[in-house]
Amino acid sequence: MESLWFALVALMLVAYVVLDGFDLGAGIIHLLVAKTNEERQLVLRSIGPVWDGNEVWLLAAGGALYFAFPLLYASSFSGFYLPLMMVLWLLMLRGMGIELRSHVDDPLWRSFFDFIFSVSSLLLAVFFGVAIGNVVRGVPLNSDGYFFAALWTDFSVGPQPGVLDWYTVLTGLLALAALAVHGAHYVTLKTEGDIRDRSRRIASLSWYALIALTLLSLLATFSVRPQVIDNYKNGFIGWSVPLIVAASLGAMFYFRKQGRDLAAFLSSSAYLVGMLVGAAYGLYPTLLPASTDPAFSLTIFNTRTGDYSLRVGLIWWVVGMLLAVGYFTLLYRFFRGKVTLEEGEGY
Repeated sequence: MESLWFALVALMLVAYVVLDGFDLGAGIIHLLVAKTNEERQLVLRSIGPVWDGNEVWLLAAGGALYFAFPLLYASSFSGFYLPLMMVLWLLMLRGMGIELRSHVDDPLWRSFFDFIFSVSSLLLAVFFGVAIGNVVRGVPLNSDGYFFAALWTDFSVGPQPGVLDWYTVLTGLLALAALAVHGAHYVTLKTEGDIRDRSRRIASLSWYALIALTLLSLLATFSVRPQVIDNYKNGFIGWSVPLIVAASLGAMFYFRKQGRDLAAFLSSSAYLVGMLVGAAYGLYPTLLPASTDPAFSLTIFNTRTGDYSLRVGLIWWVVGMLLAVGYFTLLYRFFRGKVTLEEGEGY
């Protein structure tokens, strides 16, 4: 049962990264692809109906984590207290940047909130990448399963690392490049004219950075945590995940050159799925590795709640998931197609 809940939490995190990832990506490239107020309105309108709903998956994943693995929730949220507060503020600033820009008809006002939206989106992408890097690398857990991580120490990977070191900065840059490509494909899919052409060019340039950062991050991961290779030696997922990542990178390039915007966007989605599933599969059954002593690591076995709670929770998870999937299916069907300035909210 604990393995099933590991997969369910991972599934919700993957859904969040893929869906809110293009919102963040649109914010990252916002000031680069949109030169006029009308073009910036188009970027915001492309994500306007869905950006806040996409964040539900992050809340759902956090709730499921708290329910199924309460010790992990308590340990990680206390150890990463300051970074989590920073992420919370960035999420609020991003929402303010989207919703407040149109409240005053003044160019300076709009430019300020456009800047807030873009910078907060960029920093969130980096922070989420750094978070994944910390989970893969490990944190200084003690024998009670708790830790405190300073923002940085000496930028080296060791028994007492900070939140930021050379490895987590690398994974943060990888997340930034991946979401920039993902967002650029989405904006290309939803817009027309000059803004679509600029988005396509940014997707092309960011793709080369993504290739380099993917290779560097994989090599760094095998150096920092060679144990992840063990899970890849056996099973279908072990050899299929690298193939999915490689194929999706090639498909992004091919479909973008062909002008097949939907296929390019789906390819970047597949890349994100492959990378996240690969990270989860490499760590399993560990949830949070200990950089101090492997015996202190938090796993699905020593952090789980009781069997009865997991079984009852699974029933409610299925009900909630059916409602969520139904809602998002209707939402995306209703708002499919290109966006224009004659429809929707003003932004």
